[in-house]
Amino acid sequence: MKLRPFRLFVLILSLFIPAALVAVILFLVIYSGQAIVFNGLHFITNVNWNLGDLYDDPVVVRGIQVPAGAAYGVLAFIVGTLATSALAILIAVPLSIGTAIFLCEAVPEIERATWRYFPWLPPLRQALAMLVELVAVVPSVVFGLWGVAVLIPFLGHYVSPTGNGYGLLAASIVLALMITPIIASTLYDALSQVPKENRESAFALGSTHFEVVTKAMLPMVRTTLIGGIVLALGRALGETMAVLMVSGGGINILPTSLFSPISTIASFIVSQLDSAETDPTNMAVRALSEIALVLFLITLAVNAGAKLLSSGALNVRKPQ
Repeated sequence: MKLRPFRLFVLILSLFIPAALVAVILFLVIYSGQAIVFNGLHFITNVNWNLGDLYDDPVVVRGIQVPAGAAYGVLAFIVGTLATSALAILIAVPLSIGTAIFLCEAVPEIERATWRYFPWLPPLRQALAMLVELVAVVPSVVFGLWGVAVLIPFLGHYVSPTGNGYGLLAASIVLALMITPIIASTLYDALSQVPKENRESAFALGSTHFEVVTKAMLPMVRTTLIGGIVLALGRALGETMAVLMVSGGGINILPTSLFSPISTIASFIVSQLDSAETDPTNMAVRALSEIALVLFLITLAVNAGAKLLSSGALNVRKPQ
């Protein structure tokens, strides 16, 4: 009986997160309701985004006032979001796994070798691990400035055939640098918790160091690795300023190469909000809210897929 108020308090606290999630979804659905009715399924399949004539009298379509000639299509922004995030993950995952394995396996051997001659040196592994974690908290605008000042000139001069470094590749590289510390620090913590008995048993059976890491350690932290990748992917999908600064701001075009200018959903919302607010019918802002709803659903789908993958629900069993 004495625990009943505490249980009630904890229950109320635990309901805040799902309540906030439901509130966000309801707000986006209600606020963008007119845009959903006006756009229909063409909103997803159309590439053209046109605010229409904002200075002429609005027209009525399906009982909704919109500027004349207005059309809202987000296929290009969905493709840009998925493409940059996918490329960033392809770049970041190998770097993160390599970094975590280096910190967990190679650095201790380096420490033992150097302490023979320099016993006063501080623990190298802790310093490097802290450095990786510090990179994860660097503001995104700093990565964007680095991209503009360093990465864009390099890509434009040495890599891009057009001489312009802005585009899909630059945005993906910047995103990869931003999410690599998230995956690396998560995986490093997990590898550090692998029991020493597992490693020693694998070595005793004649396994090489590579086999110990890949067959005795990494399978034990598979769920943690997937969780870190999902966290990183969530940041990549929703990143705004850094992508906006290096993506080239492509609108109404689908990317055809790694150097094509693109816009992601998040960066497009930020770049177009000011002009959308000049719409006297407010339809442009509601269409941006519908884009935010699409991004929200994409993020939920990614997290749900990762949950199924980590739980083994998607594993196909071989017939006996």
